[in-house]
Amino acid sequence: MNGRSDGKTAAAAERLRGEGAKGNVLAAPADIATAEGCTALFSKVPQVDILINNAGIFQPLDFFEASDEVWDRHWQVNVMSAVRLSRAYLPGMQKRNWGRVIFIASESGFNIPVEMIHYGVSKTADIAVARGLAKRMAGTGVTVNSVLPGPTLSQGVDAMLADERSKTGKPIEAVAADFVKQHRSTSIIQRAASVDEIANLVTYLSSPLASATTGASVRVDGGVIDTL
Repeated sequence: MNGRSDGKTAAAAERLRGEGAKGNVLAAPADIATAEGCTALFSKVPQVDILINNAGIFQPLDFFEASDEVWDRHWQVNVMSAVRLSRAYLPGMQKRNWGRVIFIASESGFNIPVEMIHYGVSKTADIAVARGLAKRMAGTGVTVNSVLPGPTLSQGVDAMLADERSKTGKPIEAVAADFVKQHRSTSIIQRAASVDEIANLVTYLSSPLASATTGASVRVDGGVIDTL
């Protein structure tokens, strides 16, 4: 279990233990937005069978207001963390002839949001890297895929919508549904997904059942992407 802060990472690991997680749950804090942090994580945990690249940030900001620093921060967190960790862990998976690497991308990788082009571009890159790595692992028991969530009731979205929730007094689910209808009007479910709904797909792709699925960008976007 990786996170940036010791306290939050330890608390997340403890919660997993409390929910009945089997085996050992190791808290391994490190800031994987940096090369040094990725190296530190790899030194603490030198082998994994399943790598979920889900470190990510987003920041609604007009293109003409997004500085180089904004672009670079999104690139380091959303793309390079996954590049570095995949580069570190894939050789071991290949040697053992089994492994799963999953990039948590976004429907925004195809449906670039006008209010945060920098974020969309970083997610397009994630999808491309995952596809390339799948081909690099051709003929092995290692699969690499990207998952494309739509708007999801994550902690980040909760924080983004906090002001609107405070103004309206509506529950977060209703505020998020209003956001989806206004800003992601092609959504078929017309609401934000729960984190569990995203995790269900990730669980499947991480399992032996998904052995013939690789190089795919798998949608769990509520139908936002309006193409076949």
